[in-house]
Amino acid sequence: MQLQVKNSPFSQEQVELLNQLLPTLTENQKIWLSGFLSIPVQLTDGQQIITPDNSLQDALEQESESKQEAQVETREITILYGTDTGNSQALAEEYFEKLKIDNFKVSVSVMDDFKPKSIKNVQDLLIITSTDGDGDPPDNAISFHEFLHSKRAPKLEGVRYSVLALGDSSYEFFCQTGIDFDQRLEELGAERLYPRMDCDLDFEEPAQEWFKGVLSKLNESKSGPASREATLKQAEVFTDQPKYSKKNPFKAEILEAINLNGRGSNKETIHLELDLEGSNLSFEPGDSLGIIPENNPDLVRELIEEMGWNPDESVPINKEGDLLSLREALTSHFEITTLTKPLLEKAAGLTTDEKLRALIASDRDEINAYLEGRDLLDLVRDFGPWKVTAQDFIQILRKLPSRLYSIASSLKANPDEVHLTVGTVRYLAHGRERIGVCSGQIAERTKVGEYLLVYVQKNDSFRPPENPETPVIMIGAGTGVAPYRSFLEEREELEAQGESWLFFGDQHFTTDFLYQTEWQKWLQDGVLTKMDVAFSRDTEKKIYVQHRMLEKSKELYQWLEKGAYVYVCGDEKHMAKDVHETLLTIIEQEGNKTREEAEALITDMRKAKRYQRDVY
Repeated sequence: MQLQVKNSPFSQEQVELLNQLLPTLTENQKIWLSGFLSIPVQLTDGQQIITPDNSLQDALEQESESKQEAQVETREITILYGTDTGNSQALAEEYFEKLKIDNFKVSVSVMDDFKPKSIKNVQDLLIITSTDGDGDPPDNAISFHEFLHSKRAPKLEGVRYSVLALGDSSYEFFCQTGIDFDQRLEELGAERLYPRMDCDLDFEEPAQEWFKGVLSKLNESKSGPASREATLKQAEVFTDQPKYSKKNPFKAEILEAINLNGRGSNKETIHLELDLEGSNLSFEPGDSLGIIPENNPDLVRELIEEMGWNPDESVPINKEGDLLSLREALTSHFEITTLTKPLLEKAAGLTTDEKLRALIASDRDEINAYLEGRDLLDLVRDFGPWKVTAQDFIQILRKLPSRLYSIASSLKANPDEVHLTVGTVRYLAHGRERIGVCSGQIAERTKVGEYLLVYVQKNDSFRPPENPETPVIMIGAGTGVAPYRSFLEEREELEAQGESWLFFGDQHFTTDFLYQTEWQKWLQDGVLTKMDVAFSRDTEKKIYVQHRMLEKSKELYQWLEKGAYVYVCGDEKHMAKDVHETLLTIIEQEGNKTREEAEALITDMRKAKRYQRDVY
């Protein structure tokens, strides 16, 4: 068969030349030519070119080395992650891709999907996990955590491992789940491949340092020639479309910002609509939107004045030595509104005030009492004088973390848009009015037509069922109702036939019934099957969503028996715990089960992804 213009990407002149050449080639010449044409080439401006200074022999040698590397024998790597917000998942998937590029045999899985007993067959284990507020594992790591700490856990001689722990140093049990895994794996006889890394909210740099160290150890185990640099160069891909992420956020225009609470409410909940046109960002119901916030400029100004610094002084903001003015650094780069024990310990070395050292030496309750509701301005006012330069002082501060908000819209229903439900945080503490960093920025310092820096945070641990016929029970209070708006918008677009039941709670019916008209329309149209509400301040005795669940316990249990998925979104310390306890009670009473049997059923539901929580 001869080449033609219509069956190839060549011009008429090229087709004629190729048809003259190809019949004259021997089989060896054809093999040689195909190898030459398949050589990895340098990428420039999105086009492939062979660099002039590369000889043909060099190119062929690179091809040979690449084939040799593909045959390198390596130990198999298993990456397991536990996550609430999706950070651990994002890192696990990133490292999975990098290890694949390096020709390692590697698999990645959320801990709930991994068969715990098969851990004895793992060779190299990488664990990436967050920690819940009270030091507990994330929901999707509970079963694996319990198995490892049980008598059923096998001896793990021959297994090598390393742990990356994500946490928040403002909590008492900082990175506790990662610490648990690290210690238990050692107790079971596994060999620590690389030391555990504990990461605060600004986890990106230490996480990369951990992976670099792990990779170095893994490369030492390769039993053949390694060519990492060449392999990575082969993997480089350039596209015309920029990829927006946490490291490269998209500048999204504010389309709408509406207060959902009525006049007289003591709450302010902003319905925010952002324009994503041109971002190429995509999301699914259950995902979150990250916002890169800025600190209140008034707080920044007061802090600088209190310390007597020059706001225009240039200060380094990272290890690379990038410079910003002090004002800009404190506004957009460093956290100044949350105090932590590690920060107090570092600050003690910058002041002569003995009261701060005495506080650090006190018990945890006294330290927590001081940390609660105070910010950096309180710290510098309470424990001066501070004989320290601005450059030295900012070295003790951690990076300003982004804020994650559950997405309240469906991309199918609102193309090129994303909607959020943001509760403004305001409170009085220690004689000063306080306001949330990001919620305050949205409520007070940005207007329609202005911009926010955003990225999408995937959350595969909070997803509607794949089968649209499956019934769902959605439980949320206040802004915890946000993801359910996205669920129902999506179900409406898909014309899902499965039943849906929403339990919603807030303070007052007349002022705090968020998205009331939308729920009512979906009820009327059959998109939402049932809705039960609880307004705690409208009755003499406070009524919450868990009370409404108990009132409908028989029907709720029938839904569970039909295979309904249960979703819980909201406050972890109170609402989510109360709802969990209520579910156990309903299963006990209506299913005539013991507490142990009820707990086992909830565990099975969680493993089957029929019980999912997005709590904070």
